[in-house]
Amino acid sequence: MSHAIIHTIGSTIYFMFALLFLWVGNIPRTNRGSGWWAMSISCALIARIVLFLLLPMEDRRIATAAYVVFNILEKPLLLTGMVRFLNLDMRIRGFWIAGVAAETWLLVTLIADTHPLFRSMGYATVNAGLLAYMAWLALSKSGEVRGLPLRITAVASGLLAIHWFGAPIVIYFHPTWFKDSFLIGTFLVLVQYFSLLTAVLTLFQQRLVDAEAQALDLAFHDPLTGLSNKRYMSTLFDQALLLATRPHHVVAMLYIDLDNFKPINDKAGHDVGDEVLKIIAARLKSHTRSTDICARIGGDEFVVIATQLINEEQALEIGNKLLAQMMTPVEVNGRSYPLGASIGIGLYPRHADNLPELMKYADCAMYEVKRSGKNRCEVYQASMACAPN
Repeated sequence: MSHAIIHTIGSTIYFMFALLFLWVGNIPRTNRGSGWWAMSISCALIARIVLFLLLPMEDRRIATAAYVVFNILEKPLLLTGMVRFLNLDMRIRGFWIAGVAAETWLLVTLIADTHPLFRSMGYATVNAGLLAYMAWLALSKSGEVRGLPLRITAVASGLLAIHWFGAPIVIYFHPTWFKDSFLIGTFLVLVQYFSLLTAVLTLFQQRLVDAEAQALDLAFHDPLTGLSNKRYMSTLFDQALLLATRPHHVVAMLYIDLDNFKPINDKAGHDVGDEVLKIIAARLKSHTRSTDICARIGGDEFVVIATQLINEEQALEIGNKLLAQMMTPVEVNGRSYPLGASIGIGLYPRHADNLPELMKYADCAMYEVKRSGKNRCEVYQASMACAPN
């Protein structure tokens, strides 16, 4: 394969990578490493183009020097991108000092017209060192991104470090190996940047998945107490009915309205009120079974759907047990706040076979309790004053 073909293919792919990193970097809230990697691959692209244009000159030192200038500049940009990508609390000054030192070495040795091997080994050692550090950094932080992208980056960077350190020696003693060395280096650089692009896209996908999960959690759960909300309760209720498949199984809806909560909220403040609600929610959760459903449907209103009950009396037992928890004073910031609760119970299939009607009957029973003195638990009866027509 000729130099022209190698350069054309390599330059085209480098250019495409630069565009991809620029595109990804402009996506809102995308990791900042993309922009730095767009600049580093652009330096590699410029280095390749300069070498291709200047290589036919009689004095190859100029072509090589121009190529090396941009190739050295690529490495601090590459490492800065990795630091930004991983959000590391790390100074990047050392990368740039090493880059400036390598550029200075190249300039001084060119002016002094030193031995080519001596000149190339100076900047090649710096390049190899920066790439080796890139490999270590990618490997040590590979767990930050799901999958293998950073592990592949580490392997490619490590092989490039070996390549940069050994290539000047091999090329000096075997000049015909120059084209093969360039081809190997191009392949490793492509693997390195492809893995970095994959890491960026993987992290972006990971954030989208996490954001979607968070959005779903906010859509289906009460943000204060962590209990299900009214919307999610509807979905869970259908699943609860599937559990009530055995003959005589009962599903009970317990509509709980806290008593004496408003004075706490008004006098002690909303922060204390929020803590009270969190504690009440935790008590409901810890005193119900894993198959039961606990939801917060309003300011101080909760619903518990008890599934797979053997009989209706068991629903009343659960209600009284929860009532005892609601009537136990709540401790917040060293102060005790007395509470109570009015609990109404609607039963499936006795009262209704769907959630809206069952909630209506449980709500009616709860208001009957409030009207007749509070702090009790009652199963809905058709004789109640609030009974629907």
